[in-house]
Amino acid sequence: MSETTPDAVPAAAPKPQAIEAPADRTRRLRVGGVMLVFALIGLGLAVFTKGGKATFQLVSGDLQHNLLGIPAQFAALVLGILGVIAAGAYLLRRVPQSYSGYLAALLGICFIGAFLCWAAAGKTFPLANQFQGTLNFATPLILGALAGVMCERAGVINIAIEGQFLVGAFTAALVSSTTNSSAAALIAAAASGVVMAWLLAVFSIKYLVNQVVLGVVLVVFATGITGFLFDQFMQPQAEKLNTPAVLSAVKIPGLADIPFIGPILFNQTILVYLTYLAVAVVTFVLFQTRWGLRIRAVGEHPKAADTVGIKVKRIRYSAVLAAGVLAGLGGAFFTVGYAGSFSKEMTAGNGFIALAALIMGRWHPIGAMVAALFFGFATQLQSQLQIIQTPIPGELLLMAPYLATIIAVAGLVGRVRAPKADGEPYVTE
Repeated sequence: MSETTPDAVPAAAPKPQAIEAPADRTRRLRVGGVMLVFALIGLGLAVFTKGGKATFQLVSGDLQHNLLGIPAQFAALVLGILGVIAAGAYLLRRVPQSYSGYLAALLGICFIGAFLCWAAAGKTFPLANQFQGTLNFATPLILGALAGVMCERAGVINIAIEGQFLVGAFTAALVSSTTNSSAAALIAAAASGVVMAWLLAVFSIKYLVNQVVLGVVLVVFATGITGFLFDQFMQPQAEKLNTPAVLSAVKIPGLADIPFIGPILFNQTILVYLTYLAVAVVTFVLFQTRWGLRIRAVGEHPKAADTVGIKVKRIRYSAVLAAGVLAGLGGAFFTVGYAGSFSKEMTAGNGFIALAALIMGRWHPIGAMVAALFFGFATQLQSQLQIIQTPIPGELLLMAPYLATIIAVAGLVGRVRAPKADGEPYVTE
């Protein structure tokens, strides 16, 4: 009788590896190629970085203290190598697919870091001003992107964010100038955003007008009406009608004293704090409340939602009108939150950048916020590079935010899926 030994136990069969679909492989190669190009550019910047230190100013307005100096070429080289590793890991599938977003974020940080080391070599780069400006430029983009999230999650495309910005900015400037009340200006801006949203809702939900065409028409309408009122009434009486009070910063005790990030995040205007709150509220409402579940249901499967008793059109109306509040407040930032006066077409296409942030953020409030911060960073960076006289043509610097928008949406985001019923009118049978 033979003995059974451990060697006689058959070995477990190896786990079959997941087979990559051709479409996924094509997408991985395309996105990985874009990442590798940026990684190599970042590595190349290290070669052309001058010796010496790159000095970063950590406190706005402080030229003597709180300066951080690092070896520019060495830091750029390390960041460039890390970027190449991140791009290679994505391209060669060395990490799970769920971590690909972290690799893209790591690459972005390395590329920007290497670029800043190259630009600031032998100079002083105002890092505090860079992040402060990023937040300023990103605030209306965040509010506009959140408005887009609310609408498109309910199945209504909101191309009219630019128009809502313009009307909100005009209304806030007018009301603030005539009442000398910042609270009244913000309320009026939100109300004007709701009016524009109501036009979008009525024509798209009730009269079934093509939502993309309707959005463009509303932008043209807002541009025309605000321009006409500005020329006929506001500009001739600018001292009475176009001198809004800019919101003052409200310092949060304790939090504002945190080194570096405290003054940037917690010494802001009430509108910036409302933006923080709006991100949290929209995220909670969409994913933790019954109303949010219904919004997402009518944006994905309106017929199924109607079958179980959900009033599809009523939910869409409520989501679009709520989004109008956010877009109107975003418009108010251009006048009472930053510039201090209204001028024609002053929003300068930021509503469309907010749409790009919405897509890049994959129709999620947090993702849209991160994308808006990215665009705000690119916008502020071009002005900072001009200040320190970086040897880059000014025209190219002015193009940088828009180039970043195109590259991010077309290349680095990859495949995105809008809500299934986005842009599709619903007719009750």
